[in-house]
Amino acid sequence: MYNDEIVNEVKNSNDIVDIISQYVVLKRSGKNYFGLCPFHSEKSPSFSVSPDKQIFHCFGCGTGGDVIHFVSKIENINFYEALRVLADRAKIQLPVSNIELNNDEIQLKEKIYEINKIVADFYHQNLYQKTSRVAQEYVKKRKLDNKTLKEFQIGYSGDYNEVHKILQKKGFSQEEIMQSALVKKSQSGKYMDTFRKRLMFPIKDLQGRIIAFGGRVLDDTKPKYINSPETKVYSKSRNLFGIYNAKKNSPEEIIIVEGYMDVISLYQRGITNVVASLGTALTEAQGRLLRRFSNKVIIGYDSDSAGQNATMRGLEILQKLGCDMRILQLEGAKDPDEFVLKYGTEYFKKFIEKSISLVEFKVKILKKELNLESANDKIKFLKEIAKVLSKINNNIEQEVYMEKIADVYKISKEAIEAEVLKLADSKTTGIKTLERRIIVKKENEDKIEVNEATKRREKMIIYLLLNFSEQSFKKIKHITVDEIKINKNKEIIQIIYGELNNPNGNINNILNRLEENQVDYITEIMAEDFEIVDVNKCIDEILISYEKEKYINLRNQIVKQLQKPDDLSKDEIAELENELNEIILKLAKIK
Repeated sequence: MYNDEIVNEVKNSNDIVDIISQYVVLKRSGKNYFGLCPFHSEKSPSFSVSPDKQIFHCFGCGTGGDVIHFVSKIENINFYEALRVLADRAKIQLPVSNIELNNDEIQLKEKIYEINKIVADFYHQNLYQKTSRVAQEYVKKRKLDNKTLKEFQIGYSGDYNEVHKILQKKGFSQEEIMQSALVKKSQSGKYMDTFRKRLMFPIKDLQGRIIAFGGRVLDDTKPKYINSPETKVYSKSRNLFGIYNAKKNSPEEIIIVEGYMDVISLYQRGITNVVASLGTALTEAQGRLLRRFSNKVIIGYDSDSAGQNATMRGLEILQKLGCDMRILQLEGAKDPDEFVLKYGTEYFKKFIEKSISLVEFKVKILKKELNLESANDKIKFLKEIAKVLSKINNNIEQEVYMEKIADVYKISKEAIEAEVLKLADSKTTGIKTLERRIIVKKENEDKIEVNEATKRREKMIIYLLLNFSEQSFKKIKHITVDEIKINKNKEIIQIIYGELNNPNGNINNILNRLEENQVDYITEIMAEDFEIVDVNKCIDEILISYEKEKYINLRNQIVKQLQKPDDLSKDEIAELENELNEIILKLAKIK
């Protein structure tokens, strides 16, 4: 396991606001930043990031943690992989970790990466063989040169079970081979390659590792394309074809297209800032990936109805993520590949420069659907445009579009503004209210019923121990774990006590020692505002409340015993009454 010093160095070198801002549009409000949660669907921001505490917490779904937890969740990788990603970003060299070497899942992933590389090399070399004439003719027809074939490692898959034989010969186990999804088992029990007689497109991740493949038939066989299924190293909704090649050139803007050939054809002709979604409409995870490398995204989907529908879905996702969106409007070709082959690079670049904004695209679509000479359609047009404008966060941009639309379509700017304001007012409670909101969750796992004051008190103990360890622990440690009522608080406080009692302990990395549900719970506590003005006074009040509770419990026990005098001797009754008087006096002093 990496020691605390390494983990701290990585965390301190990666500010949580900077990292999360690559995925989520954050707006400062008070001490914290707020945005729409990337882990569940929501319309009003409930996702909070604290620069002071270097944690995030969503008040909607309850997810929380530090910068390592965030990267782990958003990228769907484990803690150590997230640590490595952040270390690479900060140019920190991580030592070899025993836990990494002994982790079966990590070992399996490394094997799959190795298998994918071997198979990609085989496919690529196979493309140049005499037996691959049909593939050679195809790439020649698509005007792909040798440099491009090598850049994307394009290949040609063999027949029946060539990959299976190669991998067996290399010493991979049957389990490792099957986990790669490059081989499948037939109903008769024979092993055969997943991709056979197809032009092959290796899919790479951001590190340049081959994680999957796409394969295209070169005849009329259906389906035309097949892609790798999900594996331990590949999730199609979280990756983009060509992202590794595109990011190498530090693009100021990224063009997203539909197909492998669109990417490859454009790249060969000098348009290197291009990627493609992998057989699905654009997902939020892919949108966040785009946003990491460029805030400006140009959608260049096909001009057919399916492409236009995909464009609309993509626009909604990118708008939510706060991207500067543009839509490529090509004329005279069905897709970017056909266009650049037909008209050339320079003409294509002119269309990139003329890409239209979301508002302009929506106006164009609405104009096709509506008759603006009709009063009813004009009202509908106004309402639909107001919806688009209400989602623009930049006030200046919003103002410019209002004036332009008012001028072109002869609609009063005041009417547009009123409709936009109406939509803004109808939105649910904003960030300011959220900051004051405290989410109280039911302690379903606890059988003992506790009141809200006890819940708050126990949360406050955790808050004090984490944020004011030196001041609080000397006193609070006198509250025993057995005195804590709620089970999950009991478990967490026991872990914190253990860490603070350990001379080599590090409370700053306590989140790394907890289960996922405990991390979420702790960040919820840390995100709450307990309105503590004087820390020492707050600690004393908590200790007093426990002392008072202890005496009240003793008092109640004695009263209960005295209610059954027949079970007691005269001396026992006298002793209990004296004890009761002492407790009452102590309670009076506490008050």
